[in-house]
Amino acid sequence: MQSLGRVLIIAGSDSGGGAGIQADIKTVTVLGGYAATAITAVTVQNTLGVTGVHPIPLEVIEAQARAVLDDIGADVVKTGMLGDAPTVELVARLIAEAGVPAVVDPVMIAKGGAPLLAQAAVAAVRERLVPQAALLTPNAPEAAALTGQPVETTDDLRRAGEALLAAGAKAVLMKGGHVPGDRVVDVLMTPAGETVFETERIETRHTHGTGCTLASACATGMAQGLPLTEAVARAWAYVQEAMLRAPGLGKGHGPLDHGWPVRSRT
Repeated sequence: MQSLGRVLIIAGSDSGGGAGIQADIKTVTVLGGYAATAITAVTVQNTLGVTGVHPIPLEVIEAQARAVLDDIGADVVKTGMLGDAPTVELVARLIAEAGVPAVVDPVMIAKGGAPLLAQAAVAAVRERLVPQAALLTPNAPEAAALTGQPVETTDDLRRAGEALLAAGAKAVLMKGGHVPGDRVVDVLMTPAGETVFETERIETRHTHGTGCTLASACATGMAQGLPLTEAVARAWAYVQEAMLRAPGLGKGHGPLDHGWPVRSRT
């Protein structure tokens, strides 16, 4: 019998429900896992953008995580919006103490352009979280920030991925959504080789939360004991369908349909 899969999500809250903790919980739950959370910040946002960010005190973030780990436990820790260097340092320490694989989504900028990670914290992510990542899931701008290399093509993605593996990540899912072209190419890279996920670009404004959703879907599969490539393949297919079935909410960058597998079974 497949493991339920406990995922501790350490990330920010999205009041619009499309990204962040809300997208993470929906994703983990609909894929059959168990989601627990430690919230790092409360954001004020909708599909039009982020209008406020209110960080949670470090001691409260730590208390949330320890309450979960000491009782429920976790099979995987998934990180999202962390905000600043002290939070990154805290989360790195919690991951090390938890002793379970970590899926690190190096969230830096919201879909509407609002910064979600202080510039001074990028080095902390590179030095403290990347080496602890069982899977790192950067998009092209995040990969460029972490490596200092331009990332404008699929070959650039691969070069940045090699640099991130050399920096200590066990595996990297290099996301190509920001790379121009009619097709989107994501590349899962490990020291043993690569797996390419490719599809025609979906022309839609409903892409809010794709990164959070993909990382949480990967984390769920890993927590359930799936091999890495299988976990990523299931997650990738789930996100593609969630984009195609987007409910059309909001006037800006709309959310995905996280619950589509439930409706498909009824």
